[in-house]
Amino acid sequence: MNKLVYQYDSYLREYISVVKQVIDNKVVFEETIFHPKTGGVDNDTGLLIYGEVKYRVLNVYIDKETGFVIHELDSKPVFKQGDRVIQVIDWDRRYRLMRLHTAAHIISGLMYSRFNSLVTGGNISVDKAYDDYSLEVFDREIFVNIINEANRVVKENIDVKIYWLPREEALKIPGLIKLASRTPPQLEYLRIVEIPNIDIQADGGPHVRNTGEIGEIVLLDVVNKGKNKKRIYFTVKP
Repeated sequence: MNKLVYQYDSYLREYISVVKQVIDNKVVFEETIFHPKTGGVDNDTGLLIYGEVKYRVLNVYIDKETGFVIHELDSKPVFKQGDRVIQVIDWDRRYRLMRLHTAAHIISGLMYSRFNSLVTGGNISVDKAYDDYSLEVFDREIFVNIINEANRVVKENIDVKIYWLPREEALKIPGLIKLASRTPPQLEYLRIVEIPNIDIQADGGPHVRNTGEIGEIVLLDVVNKGKNKKRIYFTVKP
């Protein structure tokens, strides 16, 4: 498994890493700052720089068989295993994903504490996000009020804490799992993302350091997807 550098510092925009494997236009590194499409969050894009040559990173995903993060390029690279390559992420895209991701955690924390509602699905893209909640009642005002409350949390400028705990210790934390159909992977240590007094989750994706960075959370739509499935669409601005 590659070292996922973004889990330790989501603000790194450039990083030099050693090539582990190259197959056609797909590259595996020893370490990467590129976030793959996983955990309901879209992947990073960016550049790989080797000497004077630049390659666009079009897609990043996790190989199901090996668990490696695969970087899919716009062409087959000239570099090979053992070479050192500069990784550069598209920062504007990454930062919006971070803001939306932390906003989603605030919303899910409030939905859990107010209604004991779990996330049953969702996706965060660069323009907007959606989450499905286990909620029987369809009432738009519920989500209007939740978004208003979430924006109050944003304005409190709360520091977002990220740390690691042994799996057994982490799973004893009440409310750690807010995804109805997913438990954390079988890892010895779990990465914990905590917004004090609002939300705490086992999570592997990039986040902002402080809720004030999110900006304004904007409710786009609320859709009734079934008896126990209510979908909320939202974005952040600016």
